[in-house]
Amino acid sequence: MPLFALVDCNNFYASCEALFVPARRRRPIVVLSNNDGCVVARSAEAKAMGIPMGAPWFRIERQATRLGVEALSSNYALYADLSNRVVDILSTLAPALEVYSIDESFLDLSGMSGDPAVLGALIRQRIADWLGLPVCVGIAPTKTLAKLANHCAKAGLAGADGVCDFTAMPAAALSRLFERIDVGEVWGVGRQTRERLAGMGIGTVRQLRDADAPTIRARFSVVLARTLRELRGDSCLALADMVSDRRQIMSSRSFGARIHDLSDLQEAVASHVARIAERLREQDGLAGVVQVHLQYALAGGGARGVSRLLPLPEVSADTRVLTRQALAALRALYRPGQAYRKAGVMLLELVPAVHRQRPLLAAPGTGMAVGAGAAEGRSEPLMRVLDEINRRFGRGTLRLAAEVGAQRWRMRCARRSPAYTTAWEALPVAQAR
Repeated sequence: MPLFALVDCNNFYASCEALFVPARRRRPIVVLSNNDGCVVARSAEAKAMGIPMGAPWFRIERQATRLGVEALSSNYALYADLSNRVVDILSTLAPALEVYSIDESFLDLSGMSGDPAVLGALIRQRIADWLGLPVCVGIAPTKTLAKLANHCAKAGLAGADGVCDFTAMPAAALSRLFERIDVGEVWGVGRQTRERLAGMGIGTVRQLRDADAPTIRARFSVVLARTLRELRGDSCLALADMVSDRRQIMSSRSFGARIHDLSDLQEAVASHVARIAERLREQDGLAGVVQVHLQYALAGGGARGVSRLLPLPEVSADTRVLTRQALAALRALYRPGQAYRKAGVMLLELVPAVHRQRPLLAAPGTGMAVGAGAAEGRSEPLMRVLDEINRRFGRGTLRLAAEVGAQRWRMRCARRSPAYTTAWEALPVAQAR
């Protein structure tokens, strides 16, 4: 019989921020989006104050500060590193897992001996002891039910000490619990679907579970019908232990201030290319098309976007080749006098590197066309060295000259905490007195 556990870190971004600063524990904390714009994460104390998710910080800053709320810039390097450490711990406690998001992972507990709730408690204790992060665990025979069980564990609706095991609950008790939970808490039921279900008189998890499956499929989709089956305990979603390769890769950021100069835009675009080229090589892929998009402010308010797409003469994962093409597209888009507020780069027409078609007239041992420069022939080993150095010593240690400059386009992040786990100079210092 299938058995899944969903492990979800509680208030993950806020918990990471409090990990190295004990004074922040049990204090209201909010984490802000890029350019310190909106609230994207809240501690339990900030939630209790009624601070809404997505609230623009400039609108609530005065009141929140008066209430003692501390606002911090997003520190994605810290969050990603701690997320990887959580996954490393989980991989030692279950035979297979699926990383669902930065703070959630599904575990396959099928065939494991012992009480699942005891294992859930062990997971919580291990992560708390080794990392200091709080998690909740939901256990059930399907992934949809496991996610719902995790919600119950977090909300204190069922289970104990942050672990909720649906398999240990009698059917009648489970039905009574489902009658108390809004259907919007079901994985995959968004706002519009919830409103349409309400029009059919379906407002709770129990009502959706007991609904007529052919009707749900006819009025909605096979996806919601599958969700209904999962709520009934019929496992339809297998554990995905691999993320499929992307069909496109994009990097896009708003600027910390309006940008007018082409040189500043070139730095930003080159930095985006470096990031997505690295991700392209991680999935052992090649790109056939580069697209650059810009957004500029209008005089009367608002913004307008423009983009340009340029195909590559030959598919490539070479940062230098992709940067040249992206900068050519940028020059075609740039208009002097415009106040640019955002730039991004997208790689399209991605193919696996093994499917690369070499030129018919190739120089011996290089796979490059006859007459191609020696630098082009050394592309793959050069990119391997570039990635290895940046993995070992930190992103941006080795980069193209096009990325280097005044960095006036960088996002605002005046409230960002140190990179405690990924930079030697940011390691906490303990002093004995």
